[in-house]
Amino acid sequence: MIITLKRFVSDDDATLSMLIVDGQFECFGLEDEYRATKVVKETRIPSGIYKIGVRTNGAFHHRYTRKFTWHEGMLQLIDVPGFEYILIHIGNTDENTDGCILVGCGAMACGELSVQSSTVAYEKFYRKVIKAAKAGELLINIEDLDR
Repeated sequence: MIITLKRFVSDDDATLSMLIVDGQFECFGLEDEYRATKVVKETRIPSGIYKIGVRTNGAFHHRYTRKFTWHEGMLQLIDVPGFEYILIHIGNTDENTDGCILVGCGAMACGELSVQSSTVAYEKFYRKVIKAAKAGELLINIEDLDR
């Protein structure tokens, strides 16, 4: 299974994208902004193809396991050069990203870039991809269309 993340607009604080699962639009994404030099928790990851695994420890995992009965672990991008603990999770604005990928049903491209209805989007997205992630068969292809 492959997720294609197409970054389509960015500003000095954030980046909006579309997440497409096996060729079908699934939801919008929000990340930090592009930087030539990485700033921890303030820089989006480089474009490229990465494996997504399942992280079953850490604060996010424990919080989500309590919040969602269906949660089996955090979706984590693996082997991103110069980055670690890059998760896909719930949030709406740049303040919620900390270098991770947020998902939402809607996107705001005017004013402050953001995603909306993140919890709804997360559950739908998660249920669609978790089996492939647990089997080690989930990839994400990140494309920069905004630069």
